[in-house]
Amino acid sequence: MNRIDGPAGVSAVGTIERPMRKDAARNQEAVLAAAREVISEFGVEAGMELIASRAGVGVGTLYRHYPNKQALVDELVRIILDELISTARAGLADEAGNGLETFLRAFGRSLARHHGYSAKLFSPGNSDHQQQLNALIAELHTQAFKHGRISPDVSLGDVRALMWALRGIVAVTGQNAPDAWQRHLDLHLAALRIEPVPSARPSVTDEQLRRIAEAQRAQRPTR
Repeated sequence: MNRIDGPAGVSAVGTIERPMRKDAARNQEAVLAAAREVISEFGVEAGMELIASRAGVGVGTLYRHYPNKQALVDELVRIILDELISTARAGLADEAGNGLETFLRAFGRSLARHHGYSAKLFSPGNSDHQQQLNALIAELHTQAFKHGRISPDVSLGDVRALMWALRGIVAVTGQNAPDAWQRHLDLHLAALRIEPVPSARPSVTDEQLRRIAEAQRAQRPTR
């Protein structure tokens, strides 16, 4: 069949692309919301059946939207990266120059919410999104410097290192100390500022540290 060009709404083979039905759109939204929860709780090993059950749809409906779990995870990652890009762009419109801090807090919340698969946000397959995000972070860094929100000696590399540190904190603390990353970020932001502001959040308790250590030992492979 010869491929043809046509106006908006016409596919490459000349057939009209119809919009998704309302019920199908609702099902897709339910699937994505459920997938966020389930994969965050159980990791990418979570079964499609559990995701479908949490979404309140049949497994067949789930597979009609996403032929396999990888396709579903890829879509979630794309959505999350789009959200982070939107947050970064909105931060650039902050006339007070607080966009970098706002973005870093949103970044931490996203890592914590999606900790079951947050590592996939940084996989090579998402290079286009990552390039957009990196460019925006560089602009936020420049904005923060111009408004005096960070010390002149704070480099873009320092900001990126902080983001990597947040990834590690969220990955290690998990559900045992789910808010630990927030105090960690508070302390680092205070170090970046010209006039530090102390954190009002509590530090990780001894009991939380014990549970974190046990969880890390349990994940080590046995010899």
